[in-house]
Amino acid sequence: PLIAETGGQNAMIVDSSALAEQVVADVIASAFDSAGQRCSALRILCLQEDIADRTLTMLKGAVKELTIGRTDRLQVDVGAVITEEAKANIEKHIEKMRAAGRRIEQVELAGDTSKGTFVPPTIIELDSIRELEREVFGPVLHVIRFRRSDMDRLIDDINSTGYGLTFGLHTRLDETIAHVTSRIRVGNIYVNRNIIGAVVGVQPFGGRGLSGTGPKAGGPLYLGRLVQKAPVPSFPGSVHADQAVLDFALWLDGEGETKLAEQVRELGSASALGLEIELPGPVGEKNLYGLHARGRILVLPKTRTGLFSQIGHALATGNTVVIGAATDGDVALAKLPKSVAERIQRPADWKTEGPYSGALVEGSPEEIRAANQAIAALPGPIVLVQAASTAEIEAGTAYSLNWLLEEVSTSINTAAAGGNASLMTIG
Repeated sequence: PLIAETGGQNAMIVDSSALAEQVVADVIASAFDSAGQRCSALRILCLQEDIADRTLTMLKGAVKELTIGRTDRLQVDVGAVITEEAKANIEKHIEKMRAAGRRIEQVELAGDTSKGTFVPPTIIELDSIRELEREVFGPVLHVIRFRRSDMDRLIDDINSTGYGLTFGLHTRLDETIAHVTSRIRVGNIYVNRNIIGAVVGVQPFGGRGLSGTGPKAGGPLYLGRLVQKAPVPSFPGSVHADQAVLDFALWLDGEGETKLAEQVRELGSASALGLEIELPGPVGEKNLYGLHARGRILVLPKTRTGLFSQIGHALATGNTVVIGAATDGDVALAKLPKSVAERIQRPADWKTEGPYSGALVEGSPEEIRAANQAIAALPGPIVLVQAASTAEIEAGTAYSLNWLLEEVSTSINTAAAGGNASLMTIG
């Protein structure tokens, strides 16, 4: 098994209701702690245009107060980047932005920082997220302005980067929190706080898409990915009843597949899709753990039974099914109920229709190995593949539902949103 957690094009959205002083403190920590060399570090700050100038003025002033130097000295805020190569890559990016006419603000290096691999904290103003081709791993913060009416387009731009590690939101509006967090596609969401420093057991950590495979470090599914037979976490079942699962089971009954129909119903009952629980954490902070659909699941069956089982697993976890191999069950699929048919795609060539959020494979060891090699060769994110023999599928022990779900951690600084009422009741 492979668990991968990679980098991120991590963004923070700040609207006009946010407290500017807190925004600046959280941005400084998120973008420049560890010289920006954290996978979770803030890369793109999105400021609502109504408050952009004031916030930027405060932010640039705060950056100029940072002390750069050797980090064995307590008074130093920002240290060096890890290698000469890293320094050269960051400086190349900054010069590219400068040549493109972008406004750039930097702290001047002085004293011992003229030697070694120091890069000054840098703020670069951009017109669009699309100007960034990849993550810049260092003390470089990109800033864009947005109109309130363009919030959804901004969220789409963030999602379209393909990365999905951390995301921050500063707002005092509950409806904005609900709307943005429901649409953003990342593993860890932070509201009215910085976006670094996830705590094991409090904010399980890990991304999606180009930012990782899951499951999350410090989360309930992590250990199970490392053993032969994964233990079943004590999640409540039937959190989210998906109509497509029920309709698919009824359709299987009509096709004479009563055993498979019962298996699909059991999958629907066992799936923890839609689960959201609150994790223990410090007072003044609310930490939530949720399980969402992963997205598009590639299925490569060998048999009719395998095809129907794979569809059942994907539907039970709220996903879209992409069928990449022909079986003797294909003819029957033309008669699927609408709720199921809408969730199934059948491309001419699955190798050109990615990216995928997971894969289910049926076959012999040799066939499974060949499928894994083909999936690994796809551009884009690393795909979490589950493989099984036909016998395992018929026995109903083929795939883990939990690996078809996406874990999302949300950490909310409740004290920042106008005060935590629970604090007032103490004593």
